[in-house]
Amino acid sequence: MTSLAEQFPKVSGYTLVEQLYLGSRTAVYRGVQGLQQSPVVIKTLRHDYPSFSELVQFRNQYAIAKNIHIPGIVQPLSLEPSTNGYALVMEDIGGISLRHYIQASPLTVEQFWPIALQIVDVLHQLYQQRIIHKDIKPANILIQPATGQINPVLSLWQ
Repeated sequence: MTSLAEQFPKVSGYTLVEQLYLGSRTAVYRGVQGLQQSPVVIKTLRHDYPSFSELVQFRNQYAIAKNIHIPGIVQPLSLEPSTNGYALVMEDIGGISLRHYIQASPLTVEQFWPIALQIVDVLHQLYQQRIIHKDIKPANILIQPATGQINPVLSLWQ
């Protein structure tokens, strides 16, 4: 019997330990970097044979994201080859998606406003750099439940 981790894509130098998200085009995993055992989040293309357009979009997402230095945006660390595509390696800040946070405990008005203001502030800073976030949704926003600190995950294409 194969373990779930054996079914994850292979990314050289990294061990994937948990699936965080599975979309129609991409999958996101929590993992560790082999030598330093640093926690990372890795986004991969789902298709075994992605189109040229998907590969270009994925590479462009990395190129744009690595030049964004805004507090609240998860930083990409590297773009690695993976099977027939790429793996986008990002820092793992911990936390959970706002979607899961809200499902577990709906927000009160008092909780909503500080979170909403943080999101608006990050989006404003992106706008000032002429960057449009094309996939704003609770699943793409990370929150630290203990502190209420949010971190929008930059996802420039759906």
